[in-house]
Amino acid sequence: MRLSTLGCAFATAFMVLASGLAGAQNPIVIKFSHVAALDTPKGQGAERFKKLAEERTKGRVRVDIYPNSALFKDKEELEALQMGSVQMLAPSISKFGPFGVKEFEVFDLPFVTPDLPSFQRVANSDFGQAMLKRLESRGVRGLAYWDAGFRVITANKPLRRLADYKGMKIRINSSKVIEAQMRSIGVMPQTMAFSEVYQALQTGVVDGADTVMSNALTQKFYEVQKHIALLHHSHQAYAVVVNKKFWDGLPEDIRKALETAMADATTHANGLSVAEERDAMEKIKASGKTTIYEPTPAERDEIRKAMMVVHRDMESRLGRDNIQAMYKAAGFVPPK
Repeated sequence: MRLSTLGCAFATAFMVLASGLAGAQNPIVIKFSHVAALDTPKGQGAERFKKLAEERTKGRVRVDIYPNSALFKDKEELEALQMGSVQMLAPSISKFGPFGVKEFEVFDLPFVTPDLPSFQRVANSDFGQAMLKRLESRGVRGLAYWDAGFRVITANKPLRRLADYKGMKIRINSSKVIEAQMRSIGVMPQTMAFSEVYQALQTGVVDGADTVMSNALTQKFYEVQKHIALLHHSHQAYAVVVNKKFWDGLPEDIRKALETAMADATTHANGLSVAEERDAMEKIKASGKTTIYEPTPAERDEIRKAMMVVHRDMESRLGRDNIQAMYKAAGFVPPK
């Protein structure tokens, strides 16, 4: 009897040990897919999250990063996230409109966040956090906002006055608000996968791109575009999101460690955006291939006035209360 009991005890101990070894050998894997290059604020933020997550979980979590659309193109990734084919993404928040949460397009309203502090006020506000909660009805949990800097416009001709934009085909993120922005200044907006933009610019399928400086550099848009206008009409913002079922199923201690890792990675990514924007601008200027132009206050004001009609026209899509909440969070006062 005692031998039998002893045998059971040894067997139990062996199973526990084997289970522990298996757990050590088989960490929880988070596939983190994104469309940007490694040397962008998004790319560096993802790498920082990987480092911190693996350190703070003592190897119980492994984060595999797939940059540059290596795993999924931007039109596919949110569906892949819902299906569990990937666990984490950092998509442009413009994508949440076609995803079924159109209220997110309020972030694309032109000239609402004229500087980084105003964007960060929105991201850190109750309004910003409530917007992330809206994603949960789609099986997605929002973890953080990452800023990539101001949007600029690339082209093969100088873009200074409002009239210069008329008739141009410009690639945009898929967003009804961005589309309305472009139409308000006479542009013919075009949507396509981010990974296809360089070739479209090179072959003339589109005349230019609505993008950010770090992408203009790392995706080499400046090699096939002679001009960049620092229009600064809105921010390029991302939301780091995770499959909700996967996230909720994590052990509590693991989830808490990942939350702190994400908070610190967010601080890191957002701290890079201004420096990266400046560095990208200097490198593009040094290439001698592209002229960078900053509109005068009068030129920018002309474009701002043309775009302000979008705020009113989008009330039926975004909701007046939602727009007013965005104004309040940003500290934005619409011109009379």
